[in-house]
Amino acid sequence: MGRMHSSGKGISSSALPYKRSPPSWLKTSPRIIFKLAKKGMTPSQIGVILRDSQGIAQVKNVTGNKILRILKSNGLGPEIPEDLYHLIKKAVAVRKHLEKNRKDCDGKFRLILIESRIHRLARYYKTAGQLPPTWKYESATASALVA
Repeated sequence: MGRMHSSGKGISSSALPYKRSPPSWLKTSPRIIFKLAKKGMTPSQIGVILRDSQGIAQVKNVTGNKILRILKSNGLGPEIPEDLYHLIKKAVAVRKHLEKNRKDCDGKFRLILIESRIHRLARYYKTAGQLPPTWKYESATASALVA
């Protein structure tokens, strides 16, 4: 699949484990996920920590549910989706850079591309029901969303 704003067609991807059942030595529960979420970690950060420290390759194979679904069922899920949050954070950083460096034409162009990705993703999340229909990205209030 091609990239959205470039000509790349990268094929690298991670290889999933062949066995879908958890190993017999693995003793874990969703309590670890709740503890990490209460510290303020995102679902992907939780997955990386569980992979590196606990040896859990896929949380879904161990618990039966994905990390985000476990968090949402217990009211700990993020208010805006993680990928949209990181795009907004990037747009805020580029906008802050452009305040100091007004002549950075490439930076202005990249900001346009980032914000078009934000609008596209927001449109998808509104139709999927993960964002309220009245949610709107505004660059003036974006820094409050990521703070």
